[in-house]
Amino acid sequence: MATLEDSGSPSKGEDQAADSFDHKKFFQMVGLKKKSADDVKKVFHILDKDKSGFIEEDELGSLLRGFSPDARELSAKETKILLAAGDKDGDGKIGVDEFSTLVAES
Repeated sequence: MATLEDSGSPSKGEDQAADSFDHKKFFQMVGLKKKSADDVKKVFHILDKDKSGFIEEDELGSLLRGFSPDARELSAKETKILLAAGDKDGDGKIGVDEFSTLVAES
């Protein structure tokens, strides 16, 4: 699974307004919330571009591009909000279990 295209992707222009990103709506829109736990973990590993086992702040900024290559970057504010929502243990990054919880809570 090299891309997230089969998870669904936002149309060009969707979620394009700066500071308009809502991770709950986005995960529902792309069908991630309906995916199996294993599929959510596969998505996590694709988004974990440096293969560190965590999605760090810089990787979160590119989240939309993981679903659609022509999507915009998240703003710094949106990235910080998403990180705060997903980082349950306060270590400044999102692990696979935290990502699974973030998706499930959407």
